Amino acid sequence: MPSPLCFVLMPFGVKPDAAGKLVDFDSVYRDVIAPAIEAAQLTPLRADEEMSGGIIHKPMFERLMLCEYAVADLTTANANVFYELGVRHAFRPRSTVLLFAEGGRLPFDVAPLRALPYRLDAGGEPTDLEASRAALTQRLKAARAKDEDSPVFQLVNWMVPPDVAHAKTDTFREQAEYSAKAKADLRSAREQGIEKLREEQRALGSIADCEAGIVVDLFLSYRAVKGWSDMIALVEEMSPPLRESVMIQEQLGFALNRLGRSEEAERTLLALINHRGPSSETYGILGRVYKDRWEAAVKGGDKFLARGQLEKAIDAYLRGFEADWRDAYPGINAVTLMELRDPPDPRRESLIPVVRHAVERRIASGKPDYWDHATRLELAILAKDEPGANAAAADALAAVPEQEVWEPETTARNLRLIREVRARRGETVNWAAEIEQALERRSKG
Repeated sequence: MPSPLCFVLMPFGVKPDAAGKLVDFDSVYRDVIAPAIEAAQLTPLRADEEMSGGIIHKPMFERLMLCEYAVADLTTANANVFYELGVRHAFRPRSTVLLFAEGGRLPFDVAPLRALPYRLDAGGEPTDLEASRAALTQRLKAARAKDEDSPVFQLVNWMVPPDVAHAKTDTFREQAEYSAKAKADLRSAREQGIEKLREEQRALGSIADCEAGIVVDLFLSYRAVKGWSDMIALVEEMSPPLRESVMIQEQLGFALNRLGRSEEAERTLLALINHRGPSSETYGILGRVYKDRWEAAVKGGDKFLARGQLEKAIDAYLRGFEADWRDAYPGINAVTLMELRDPPDPRRESLIPVVRHAVERRIASGKPDYWDHATRLELAILAKDEPGANAAAADALAAVPEQEVWEPETTARNLRLIREVRARRGETVNWAAEIEQALERRSKG
């Protein structure tokens, strides 16, 4: 007989706690939570990362309501986690275990609840692993008792928990297992190319009825192989809540722009900013729309239009960086375009140290991605730092994700723009061309 499911509510990746200390939540899950759940003879089921990015939808509600057990990490006072915990407490009177990183403070409303602390080292990774696992395992075993841990059911004595049929929970388990298989199939399909991904989509049937995590995985798989038209068409088939989520609308704008539908991309992104507010990602993609228009105007010889589009691109990237100073991506794009301006924008001198600090903090966190190394590379190119550029280029090329060949292509394009502008100014940096060529080769697979 399969063991009961235990749903895990927590942030993903490296996030700061209320005091600003970085916490590696993926390590907390891998080294503490998952082993403890398994030791309690339960099956861990973590929320898909895409589920935590802006909306709550049918699969998330089902997991909150139908998983026999749940663990919620309250360390960062994450709004999504608290909303999900509220849904869980309103539906399940018992079997929900809370934990948090020792040294932090829980918000007033949940401070009276029995939350289990765990310890972190100076790098934000869990320490005292055996003790932390044992404590969580014991708490989960104790949760098998009939004592209520939901304050809703503890304080509102007329509340009656709903009766969930076994047929429903069994179907839910089968769907959860299917999700893991579907994602493995998509990973394999990405390696085989766009036609194989289209086959996988056809096999999924009705996209609106699919689990959102699977649909998002398919959507981003198309992005990995430059399937811009397939991304746009897939959005039309999504359920309305998923289609209207921030991440989907951002990537829709990205795909529209890559397909040359610049005005539609701009409208999509501006509507998103107007509805959901500014973000570094949305403004970063909008900046790319204006940047492409600027380059097209330069090629067309329209210097006045080019100047206007360049200013709009700089402004969009700058607004994105101001929305989240920790995200260096819009910052480095703003700095690069300021360098390409004629004359160069003097604001770049004060902005460069801020961008450098942001990316160095990301790299120091131990979870850098391709864009972090690419940012460091562009900063070195701008500073004409050959040793720094060579080191950053090596790191960036080694960090290119599977099939994501458009990423080094984007960086090579930026380096080319810098090289061409400098050549017009009479500046030549011959060693930089070799790095540009290496990125272009990697972009071809």
